[in-house]
Amino acid sequence: MELRLLGPVEVSTGDRLWEVGPPQRRHVLAALAVDAARPVTTETLIDRVWDEAPPGARRTLQVHLTHLRRLLERVTGGETTLLRRSGGYVLDLEPSRVDLHRFRELVRRSRSAAEPAPLLREARALWRGEPLAGLAGEWAAGSRQAWRRWYGDATVAWARAELAAANPDEVIGPLLDLAAEQPLAESVAAVLLRALHAAGRSAEALRHYADLRDHLAAELGADPGAELQAVHQAILRGEPDPPPAARPAAAVVPPLLPADVPGFAGRDEHLSRLDKLLARPASGTSTAVVISAVSGTAGVGKTALAVHWAHTVADQFPDGRLYVNLRGFEPSGRVMDPAEAVRGFLDALGVPPSRIPPDPDAQVARYRALLAGRRVLIVLDNARDAEQVRPLLPGTPSALVLVTSRNQLTGLIVTEGAHPLALDVLSPAESRDLLIQRLGNDRVAGEPRAVREIIDACARLPLALSVAAARAQQTGFPLAALAAELGEAGRRLSALDAGDPVSDVRAVFSWSYATLTPSAARLFRLLGLHPGADLATGAAAALAGEPVPGVRAQLAQLARANLLVEHAPGRYTQHDLLRTYAAELTRAHDSADARRHAESRLLAYYTHTACAANRLLYPTLEPIAVPLDPPPSGVAPEHLADHGSALAWLAAEHANLLAALGRAAESGAHAVTWQLAWGLDTFQYRQWHWHDHAATWLAAVTAARRLGHATAEGYAHRRLSDAEGVLNHPEAAYEHAEQALRLFSAAADRFGEGCVHLDLSMLAERQGDNEQALAHARRALDVAREIGHERQQARALNTVGWFHALLGDQAAALDFCGEALAVNLRLGDTESTAMTLDSIGFAYRNLGDHGPAVASYERAIAIYRELGYSFPTADTLVRLGETHEAAGHPEAARAAWHEALKIFLELGHSMAAEVRAKLRALGGARGQG
Repeated sequence: MELRLLGPVEVSTGDRLWEVGPPQRRHVLAALAVDAARPVTTETLIDRVWDEAPPGARRTLQVHLTHLRRLLERVTGGETTLLRRSGGYVLDLEPSRVDLHRFRELVRRSRSAAEPAPLLREARALWRGEPLAGLAGEWAAGSRQAWRRWYGDATVAWARAELAAANPDEVIGPLLDLAAEQPLAESVAAVLLRALHAAGRSAEALRHYADLRDHLAAELGADPGAELQAVHQAILRGEPDPPPAARPAAAVVPPLLPADVPGFAGRDEHLSRLDKLLARPASGTSTAVVISAVSGTAGVGKTALAVHWAHTVADQFPDGRLYVNLRGFEPSGRVMDPAEAVRGFLDALGVPPSRIPPDPDAQVARYRALLAGRRVLIVLDNARDAEQVRPLLPGTPSALVLVTSRNQLTGLIVTEGAHPLALDVLSPAESRDLLIQRLGNDRVAGEPRAVREIIDACARLPLALSVAAARAQQTGFPLAALAAELGEAGRRLSALDAGDPVSDVRAVFSWSYATLTPSAARLFRLLGLHPGADLATGAAAALAGEPVPGVRAQLAQLARANLLVEHAPGRYTQHDLLRTYAAELTRAHDSADARRHAESRLLAYYTHTACAANRLLYPTLEPIAVPLDPPPSGVAPEHLADHGSALAWLAAEHANLLAALGRAAESGAHAVTWQLAWGLDTFQYRQWHWHDHAATWLAAVTAARRLGHATAEGYAHRRLSDAEGVLNHPEAAYEHAEQALRLFSAAADRFGEGCVHLDLSMLAERQGDNEQALAHARRALDVAREIGHERQQARALNTVGWFHALLGDQAAALDFCGEALAVNLRLGDTESTAMTLDSIGFAYRNLGDHGPAVASYERAIAIYRELGYSFPTADTLVRLGETHEAAGHPEAARAAWHEALKIFLELGHSMAAEVRAKLRALGGARGQG
């Protein structure tokens, strides 16, 4: 029996195909087959089959599993292949009987084979078309994407092997097909050019290079990489065998590694094994090295080893180093979402926040595209499980991924070809070397017995030894005194390699804590209340309720005591065990009132600063519906001078603000929850953080309802409706807009009602009902005039004008929009001014009056760029290009559309396809498809 996934999902015996059943049943079979011979939990199966599990999903799954069990028993002649396991199921089948696993095994074997071409040829022959053909949903789509990437890598490796055997004609056809599927893949293009040249088709190779060069310029505004240029030059020179693998040009990627570990000692065997793994050929599908402690012990030095080794081999990764702490075992349970890590890497790779796609899958694709072919080292520290890591794996074997975790991450070993590296406590000799590095040889050699006692008491755990050494450095006391202190806690410390690491390390932490001044000790305890991963000095001052200068000195003391790390200027973080220890101390030593006041001060600091920043980003906003109370005593919100400083602060604190909002919601601080959502609103809107935007306003809806504040609840429903609309959830968008309208009507809030009608007009436009959209816009205008609200009148006038233009009445459009523009300019509402200019440009273009249309569009684009709006910029560029084309200026149209296409591609927006079509029709986008 064979199971086939690399095409339609099929079960076969010899030449016979067995009927599996409907698509959903084939989906269940595929979800089991990808983990053949390994248990799959029921929850995982449900997640793979349904994007959103419907009611009765478990019951439906059980029905499919029953049918599949009967089918497989018929196929195998009565053998039970589908087995029930605790919490899930296992397809008890040799993985080699599944074409996907056989494909991967053949590719793996080819990497060490003297003649890899036959193995790779056999692997490619297993593909029968679109993998998982006919199966819908996110899991199937994501799997197809990953598997196609593997197939592409295998095809390139096969082509190289055939070229080495002087068989260029064999590979040209498949490479041309692959190049059509991956038009920007330079590794594919390089081997195709070599094959064409070797087959005597050099002119065709040069034409393909020229097309690709134009394609890269049009799509990404980039030139071909170094390898492709080298092959091109070799063909021009007539060299018979162009170089196969020149290294791509170095990418500008910041070295994000933390500082190397001071006094690192030991681990020679582990460092050597990592060096050997690095020396392996970078081909096939293996892209990760997994470091995990067998016992799962925290503090065993996983991060130290990873960071130290990364520094020793940094020069072998000329295109950059990336690092992220995934907080997999965060004591508060706030594990980092992979999407957050991807967004951080996109920031590091130079993608402006406004151009990061809103869709998480598009963000992953953008991240992988940026790393394609680059020699980059990626350190994923403190991972929770394989699922947290997978979205962060690049799609190119040129990058190396180093993962640390307290878990073994077996899933990565099985499915991603990762290499496990077990890490245990230090040997006695390595422990002594660590103390020598920290304390000096003379001091260690002078008290050999005390050193042995310290090593034994610390159970050779690197973290415990490091903290003990810090204590010895700070006090300057004889090591015998430290050994005596350790001996008092010896019973607990002796269990470090088998017990709970938090309780066992506590005594070691206490020695450093005991050296602190009272104010620094209090601050350390209160840090256990902070909900985010790191904090700035101002936030620490708010927690303590003290002036910043004094708190800055306390933070420096904590850093010197190794109880805190200043990972960036003025920003601090802690190891998760230290955070747990701090949280325990504050519960034990600070009263409930003291803890509550500290949290209130912290939330007030974040809330007041965020709301002030929001006002700087959008000065013409209406007064906040839930007014802020004055900051409590001891809180000094950040003074943000201008738009730029507000934007920078919100970007730096975004994750902390989301965590603070979550803490406020959990603790019942409903006003603060709503205010934080308001403070984040403009930043998240303009920077395209749409998923966060939806989450914050959903929390704000609940908070306002519990406050009994109808206007605030209506406002929250409005903003949530906006987010749902952008995320393409029209039913939810309408539901929230209509709920907002009911709330405003009940509260006799005419301004709110008018705002909702403007929202409904936009939703109607998305649904293609411009008549209904105009009706809502007119109602909004009537309300604005009734209450005499000028800014709202201007917005409504522009919206009415826009829909008149869409419905063909350009004269009316210009009348309404002209009136709106005059009001917006007088009020200084730059955002509305840009929107109105866009509408005016649209009306003039429809009239064939191209000069005023171009001028209006260009003014709108300049404002959008200044405000940091990405999508509206691209949208208006499209219309500007259409106007230039209609005016008979194709080069100007091409320039506008190229710029729009670049933005849409960075956003992962579907409009990119429409712009490509325009460029093709213009004749300026050869090879684009």
